[in-house]
Amino acid sequence: MLASLGTMPELARQLSGLGGCTNPVRLDGHRTEYAVDRTTGEIGRVLHHLDSSSLPAGSLLVRCNNRRATRCAACAEVYRRDTFHLITAGLRGGKGTAEQVGTHPRVFATLTAPSFGPVHNRPSSGRPCRCGARHDDTDPALGTPLDPDAYNYEAAVLWNAHAGALWRRFSIYLRREIAKRAGLTQRTFRDHARVSFAKVAEYQKRGAVHFHAVIRLDGPEGGDTAPPAWASAELLTDAVHAAVTATRVNGSDVDGRTHTFTFGRQLDVRTIRSADFDGGQELTERAVAAYIAKYATKGAETATGTLDRPIRFLAELAQARITDHARRMIRTAWTLGARKHLEHLRLRAWAHMLGFRGHFSTKSRRYSTTLGALRDARAEWRRAQAPTAAPQDGETTLVLAHWVFAGTGLSNGEAWLAASLEPARGTEGEPTWTPVATS
Repeated sequence: MLASLGTMPELARQLSGLGGCTNPVRLDGHRTEYAVDRTTGEIGRVLHHLDSSSLPAGSLLVRCNNRRATRCAACAEVYRRDTFHLITAGLRGGKGTAEQVGTHPRVFATLTAPSFGPVHNRPSSGRPCRCGARHDDTDPALGTPLDPDAYNYEAAVLWNAHAGALWRRFSIYLRREIAKRAGLTQRTFRDHARVSFAKVAEYQKRGAVHFHAVIRLDGPEGGDTAPPAWASAELLTDAVHAAVTATRVNGSDVDGRTHTFTFGRQLDVRTIRSADFDGGQELTERAVAAYIAKYATKGAETATGTLDRPIRFLAELAQARITDHARRMIRTAWTLGARKHLEHLRLRAWAHMLGFRGHFSTKSRRYSTTLGALRDARAEWRRAQAPTAAPQDGETTLVLAHWVFAGTGLSNGEAWLAASLEPARGTEGEPTWTPVATS
């Protein structure tokens, strides 16, 4: 059909601009660029005009930019690469970050959730699971409770819901612990040093969130200033351990049960070595950035076998192809979400995420560049490649545009043609080490 209309080459070019996105946003409208005289303000000639009706697909197709690999592998890959560069910039410098950050004390920390009941696992000691079996990596039983009826689903869901607050409290305590070890007060600490970080949330197989974070100790103005003489990776490591132990967040009572949330006993803190001077260690800057970027595109559905989108009614679970463990966690979140004193947690809206409503990747302001800056730079590069007339000396540009949402996705013919195009692929070195157990 497409070939008979003679639009296949033009449509192929339009689809190739999506970079493999399989669920693009369709926009109807137009965009016109005019040259404007800087002196008089008079609008002159048209530099470029785009009308959606003249495009081969009949609409302007814009990438969905979904970070979930289960929803759009191509857009998730772009998000992963951007996250890799963001993390790398905070470790080596570049993209507006001073290169001297590579000499600052840095650690890679993994903070986990506490136990809510014994689950099937693969002990690092090589011993069998408590059930007596030796599970392999692909065993669907991994992470599921040994006794589902005794597992504390309520605490597990509420812990996920408070995980973001727990991290914020930890970041406050971390500054306190560093100041204490430096012989400073909390007030004067900011005049000597600053803590910068970038973290990603990952789901363990049991459905509990844990955090992987790069934590860096800078001078008072961030990465542009050298840390004080007392700053060291050893001091930072010690402070992280102390802050994790001290961090607590009080939750609401549920039927007389009081919940206090803490991090789990499994804590892994490792010094990040330079890629050039790693002393034979495997934990290099590249490995850390690749590991964090890898999990920036994965949600609960990848590890736990749950849903990758919200539900409107609990009855939808009857048709969902999810694990029994995920089903019970979603039901628990939905039930708790009906309680008035827990409505601030929005548990029903985030039931598919097993209660967690935080951002998957976050960073402090001074850590490095931003994902928005990387996207803007990419968009600017694409605009520079477009064959448009440039304003002359004494002129500036006026852009008038009007776009309306016209739907999402591709038609059957467009999807067939898009599938025949080679999407952008690639990996940034996978880590050769494994942080604390993630089951």
